[in-house]
Amino acid sequence: MNVRQLVRGTVEWSALEAIGAELAARSDGDSVRIEFMDADNWLSTPLVVDEQWFVKVITPQNARVHGVLTSARNLGMLTSGTEGFFARFDGPFEMGEHEIEATRKMREIGLDAPEPVEVFEEAGLGVVVLEYLPDYRTLGELATEELDSVAEATCAALATMHENGLAHGDFREENVLVVDGAPFFIDATLVEAEGLSDARAYDLACLLAVLAPRIGAARTVEIAMECYDVETVVDASSYLDFVNLRPDHEFDVALLKGEIDKAADA
Repeated sequence: MNVRQLVRGTVEWSALEAIGAELAARSDGDSVRIEFMDADNWLSTPLVVDEQWFVKVITPQNARVHGVLTSARNLGMLTSGTEGFFARFDGPFEMGEHEIEATRKMREIGLDAPEPVEVFEEAGLGVVVLEYLPDYRTLGELATEELDSVAEATCAALATMHENGLAHGDFREENVLVVDGAPFFIDATLVEAEGLSDARAYDLACLLAVLAPRIGAARTVEIAMECYDVETVVDASSYLDFVNLRPDHEFDVALLKGEIDKAADA
């Protein structure tokens, strides 16, 4: 068993059979076809069901790992001079409930996101059912030229989320799916209400960290300045050191901060 399997936990075949039977019953069918997705996902087991639904099975182990990661991220926030704003879940079903609700809220304000179907509990597991997007690519899978054209729409969508009182909390390449040139947001995490302002600056810092190594720091800051005011971009720069500690971000912090300073002084 590799590290990812150990951390993610195992879903027993009996539990998968029960989930499949429940999904079939909910769709008035006799059976469903389940395919495992080859995804680097630590907090759930992702499935494709009947090429119609994207299903995430969340185990108690996933909930515990999320709690550990949340504590570590909140502790790491001290490097930015900010109290942590990430919240924990009580269990697998609560994790699923949040994902469905966050996805609904994003769609309600006009953002592209997979259509949320339902969440239910089966055999102590949380089961999240979303629309399956068959022809997507993540931001990380786009060629540089294509990423540049999608970057503006992605930044504008993130700004729209923030303007409507929401924050993503876990913005990274894998959590933006591109379909026909449009960015779809997934996997928003839970943020404490009193920490929303800081969480939005953190979201923007993560966007900067994703784009800068690919399209250049100057172009990245130019796009950010089109979507946000100068003060917000400067606030985001205070989180760049912490963001750079995350294994899913690798970029030149000094170069990016320098471009932000130049733009702020212009």
